[in-house]
Amino acid sequence: MKKVLLVLVLVMAVVVVNAQATKAPVTKEKPLRAAVMVADLPKTVTDNIAKDYVGYTIKEATSVTENNIATCEVVVVKGTTTETLVYDKDGKFVKKLPPAPAPVDAPVKK
Repeated sequence: MKKVLLVLVLVMAVVVVNAQATKAPVTKEKPLRAAVMVADLPKTVTDNIAKDYVGYTIKEATSVTENNIATCEVVVVKGTTTETLVYDKDGKFVKKLPPAPAPVDAPVKK
């Protein structure tokens, strides 16, 4: 009976040790961002903006590489309206990013 109990305790100890084994933590890489000259944007991107965003001006462009996927974020403005558009590496429109939340002003000291 003592041997059965000893074997049972050893088996439980192995199960507990294996259950506590952790997987390697997954590290998420930050996206690699690089400024792009507006003149260097593909013609398909500038044509799309001229057609779908009439009256908008290209303010800036950024190349973004994340998870080995390259995209281009283009910021366009018209008056006080600002839009951020995302294009794939071939210059095809992917999506429009939601506007960034406005920063909260610090309380004014009197």
